[in-house]
Amino acid sequence: MSDLRFPIGRFTYPDKVSTAERDDFLNRLESTPARLRAVVAGMSAGQLDTPYREGGWTVRQVVHHVPDSHMNSYVRFKLALTEDEPVVKPYDEAAWALLGDTANTPIETSLTLLESLHGRWVTLLRGLTEEQWKRKMRHPVNGALRLDQVIALYAWHGDHHIAHVQSVANR
Repeated sequence: MSDLRFPIGRFTYPDKVSTAERDDFLNRLESTPARLRAVVAGMSAGQLDTPYREGGWTVRQVVHHVPDSHMNSYVRFKLALTEDEPVVKPYDEAAWALLGDTANTPIETSLTLLESLHGRWVTLLRGLTEEQWKRKMRHPVNGALRLDQVIALYAWHGDHHIAHVQSVANR
C-alpha cells in the first residue's frame, strides 16, 4: 500500500453502471456493517485511538464517520427519489470527526446504527426500478450524479475505511 490515505485506490465515478456492477455495489454496501464490526472486534482502547496514518483519523473516528457519511447519503438518495434533481448539501467531515459524540460515544453505538441504516438503505435500493436508478442529485462540487453512480461511491467508501481500520489491526 503506497498511499495510506487511499489503501484501495482513489474513487472515480463510473460513466456507465451495469446491472451486475450495481448488484456488486449493493452486496458490498450490505456487508459493510458486518465487515467493519469484524475488523474492530477485540481491538483495545489504544488501538481504537490509533490513527491509521500520521495525521489521519483514529480508528474510533473512522468507525463513527462511516454512519455519519452513509446517513447523509441515505437522505440524499431519498431526496433524489422524491424531488427533481435536488441540490445536496456537503458537510465538513473533518469537523464532524472532532465533535464530542465521536470521542465520547462507544463505537458499538455507531456499529449498531450502521447495521440499522444499511438494513433500511439496502431494502430501499434493492426495490428501485431502472428508471429510479437514473434519477439524479446535484452536488455543488461534483455536479449532477445518477443514483447508480453514487452507490458506486458508497460501496467504495465502506471498503476504503475498512481498509484503513484493517491497516491498524495488522500492525
